[in-house]
Amino acid sequence: MIDKAIQAITEPRRRDILHLVRDGELTSSAIASHFDVSAPAISQHLKVLEEAGLVVVRRAGTKRFYGIRREGFAELMQYMESFWDDSLLRLKEAAEEEERKQNDANSKHRHD
Repeated sequence: MIDKAIQAITEPRRRDILHLVRDGELTSSAIASHFDVSAPAISQHLKVLEEAGLVVVRRAGTKRFYGIRREGFAELMQYMESFWDDSLLRLKEAAEEEERKQNDANSKHRHD
């Protein structure tokens, strides 16, 4: 699911759609009215976002309402943070190693 979510947000129009539905549900036609592409093209973008777990669809009669699926973003954030946490750990380890080398070099110079 993470791969689909990452792929989904690489497309600028899909990111724009996510911004539109961030604060509340909108119908597909309301979403499409913000773009100068066909309604079927927007429907395709919405389908990709739904399959990626980033939006949810609620049907009411013949209308479909799209809204943010917060859990999808939580999963994406956890995935991204795992890289950040690993990077910070490696950076900390590298800094500590550099500090050890400096301390070793300084104590060697003192003994010379």
